[in-house]
Amino acid sequence: MDPQEDGDPCDPCSAVLTGEQVSRLHAVLTEVVPVHGRGNFPTLEVRLSDVVARVRSHLEMSGVAVKDVRLNGSTASHVLVRDLGWTYKDLDVIFRVDLPREAEFRLIRDVVLGTLLDFLPEGVNKEKITAVTLKEAYVQKLVKVSTEQDRWSLISLCNHHGRNVELKFVDRIRRQFEFSVDSFQIVLDPMLDFYRQRRPAAPSPSSHPAVRGESVYGDFQVALGHLRDKLIATKRPEEIRGGGLLKYCNLLVRDFRPASEEEFKGLERYMCSRFFIDFPDIGEQQRKLEAYLHSHFVGEEQSKYDYLMILRRVVNESTVCLMGHERRQTLHLISLMAFRVLAEQNAIPDASCVTCYYQPAPHVQDSNFSNYYVANQNIPTWLPCN
Repeated sequence: MDPQEDGDPCDPCSAVLTGEQVSRLHAVLTEVVPVHGRGNFPTLEVRLSDVVARVRSHLEMSGVAVKDVRLNGSTASHVLVRDLGWTYKDLDVIFRVDLPREAEFRLIRDVVLGTLLDFLPEGVNKEKITAVTLKEAYVQKLVKVSTEQDRWSLISLCNHHGRNVELKFVDRIRRQFEFSVDSFQIVLDPMLDFYRQRRPAAPSPSSHPAVRGESVYGDFQVALGHLRDKLIATKRPEEIRGGGLLKYCNLLVRDFRPASEEEFKGLERYMCSRFFIDFPDIGEQQRKLEAYLHSHFVGEEQSKYDYLMILRRVVNESTVCLMGHERRQTLHLISLMAFRVLAEQNAIPDASCVTCYYQPAPHVQDSNFSNYYVANQNIPTWLPCN
C-alpha cells in the first residue's frame, strides 16, 4: 500500500510521505549549497537543514514562536515525484510565524543575518561584521509585505547557479500557489527533530520519521496526480500577480499540458489580462521577463528560445485587453528577446551585424518575402547587413 494513503482521512489536503520520498527529502536537506558573497566576502558552504534548524532555534530564543517550517515550491514537487523533466531551483522554505508589529520584521531580519555568522569560515574576524554588512554581502533579495490581507517577509541568499536559499516568514498570505503542481508544502519539523536526536544517522526506507505533505491547491491526491501526469490546473488565475502567465508557459515548454484544453483557452485570457494589469508598461514587462529568464533557466539556456516562442503564441492568441499598438509592442519585445537568445547561443553567424524583419503586412503576398520569416511562427529572423 502507498503510505500516502495513510494521511488523515478527514484531511484530503494532506498525506504522509513514503520512505523513498523521505530519502529524497533528506538528500535535498543535506546537500551542500554555496551562498556566494559579493566582493571579498567568502562563499558560505551550507546545508539547508543546518540553516533552517539554526534560524528556527534563534527565533525561538528571541521570543518568536515558529508554528512549523515547510519546504515549498518546485523543490517540494521534486521530493514527491522525481524525473519531472526539470531541476528544482530555489530552495524555498516557509516559517509560519506571527508578525503583529514592525518590530517582529526587524527581529527576524537580524536573526537570519546573524545566523550567517555561524557559517563563515574559520579565521574570519566576526567581531566587526554588522548585520548591514552581511545583508550587502549575501542577500540577493529582501522583501517585506504588510497589508490587511498579506503579512510576510522574504530573505533570499545569493547563489550564482540559480539555487538561492529563500527563507520566507509568513503570518498570512492570500495566495500561496500558482498551479496545482507547485502547491505542495512539506512540513520539515519531524526531519529537523530526527537530525537533532540521531545525527549523523540518516533516515532509511525502513526507519524514518513520519513526514507530512500538504497541497494548498486542495485535494492532495488530485494535485499529486496532476504532478505525475504533467497536467496544468489552477483556480482563479486573476488572483495571481502576473496571472501566472510566465509560469504557465514555463510548464508548457517542459511538456506539461492543460488538464482541460477547452477550459484553459478561457484561463489564458485571464492570465494575459492580469499580467498586463500588473505590468502595463513595456519597460516593466521587459524587466519582469528578463528577471524570470535569469532566475528560471540557469543551466537550461537552450530552452529559453522555445519558452519565448510559447509565450509569444499565448500572448498573440489570448490577449484581449490591449489596444492594437500595445499588443504589437509586447509581441515585438518578445521577438527581440528571442532573437537575442539565439545570438547569445551563437545560432546566428556574425550576430553583431544583422537586419531584423517582422511579420509582413497582410497585403504582402510576394513569395520572395517568404524567406524572411520562420514558417508558421511569425517570429523575427535575420539577413546579413549590406
